[in-house]
Amino acid sequence: MTKPHRCPHIAMTGGVCVYCPGGPDSDFEYSTQAYTGYEPTSMRAIRARYDPYSQTRGRIAQLRGLGHEVDKVEFIVMGGTFMSLDKSYKDYFIRNLHDALSGHKSSSVEEAVKYSEHSSTKCIGITIETRPDYCLKPHLSEMLGYGCTRIEIGVQSIYESVARETNRGHTVSAVSNSFHLAKDCGFKVVTHMMPDLPNTGLERDLIGFTEFFENPAFRPDGLKLYPTLVIRGTGLYELWKTGRYKNYTPDQLVELTASVMGMVPPWTRVYRIQRDIPMPLVSSGVEHGNLRELSLARMRDLDIPCKDIRTREVGMKQIQEAVSPDDVELIRRDYVANGGWETFLSYEDPEKDILIGLLRLRKASPVAFRPEISEVPSSIVRELHVYGTAVAVSGRDPTRFQHQGFGMLLMEEAERIAKEEHGSEKILVISGVGTRHYYRKMGYELDGPYMSKSLKDFDCV
Repeated sequence: MTKPHRCPHIAMTGGVCVYCPGGPDSDFEYSTQAYTGYEPTSMRAIRARYDPYSQTRGRIAQLRGLGHEVDKVEFIVMGGTFMSLDKSYKDYFIRNLHDALSGHKSSSVEEAVKYSEHSSTKCIGITIETRPDYCLKPHLSEMLGYGCTRIEIGVQSIYESVARETNRGHTVSAVSNSFHLAKDCGFKVVTHMMPDLPNTGLERDLIGFTEFFENPAFRPDGLKLYPTLVIRGTGLYELWKTGRYKNYTPDQLVELTASVMGMVPPWTRVYRIQRDIPMPLVSSGVEHGNLRELSLARMRDLDIPCKDIRTREVGMKQIQEAVSPDDVELIRRDYVANGGWETFLSYEDPEKDILIGLLRLRKASPVAFRPEISEVPSSIVRELHVYGTAVAVSGRDPTRFQHQGFGMLLMEEAERIAKEEHGSEKILVISGVGTRHYYRKMGYELDGPYMSKSLKDFDCV
């Protein structure tokens, strides 16, 4: 988590979003923007005085102490709009994340990334939280240099009027533009959405989510669903206190969440449902701590299938339903999103609805700006993920699905599609710094921040 800093749009709009707690000017003094300081991540950050090196080393030690394998690490950079901070702080922060893994003391981000690549604890990805207006070409190029592979964009609502009334400080067209630019760079795009905002209503919320999943201008790869909370010190708290705002009832919220989950396409992962803000700090809003569980139960009552990735992951199925896949086959789904042709490849057991591994392949749009992608016709692998219980980088376990060859099979099919159907001369992968060696084994080479391979002499099997 980054140091506390003010929201970048205050200078333009005169204040933060009406529902937003935390930040240097809030009732929660030592917290970052959008956090109270009492979330588990916030408390660890405060204990480390927001030092990125100490936070990383402390968390790794904690996970090891709990018996976890920690030879693979994924960072999520939280705490407001990181990309709005000055470059010297951003470089210092990212440099220390990588150095905390490698043990090397670097003088630049480039040096830190180089040593991190060979660390025994591998950085398999970095996620950075940002806003649509801080997800433009310079920001995206900077994030690529950091080793970032996924972006979480605060959208909250696709209604222009709601964005204006809640003081978001950006337009809805900025949202779709940021999605387009980010996906053409190869990033996975996860969005934060907030149902139950002022002047919305149940019907309008449902229409908005339908648009969000079906309109090619949006179609995110992942979703964090954060129903609106009323927290003291916010503008929304004043509206609630004076009777000008009222949350959905608990039953309405379960119905809404179940309906939204029923809309989620099979290429989208719902990462979270509801914030982890302690309930004593919430004046009004979500009353159940297990909203996802209640929503999935309601879907079963209504016989609505849930196609979201997380629900179908093999590890989740084994833990929650005690079922394992038998007949695994390659499934292909194609769709258009943000000006590009997307292919979602997966290994699944269709009968049991179990997902083992996935790959996102994109034929970049004509406006892709990165030279590594635009200089010749190119396709890019935006994600390769095999699910199940984690297996050590050098390990192999026949009872688990990682390191069983599913990743290489998905890459082979992606290369075939890129060559034969996209007409691409090059295929690129946005790779975590610590997973570059994996792609080198398949003939890929470092190409700027990407791993790439020429398809000119590629023979499809």
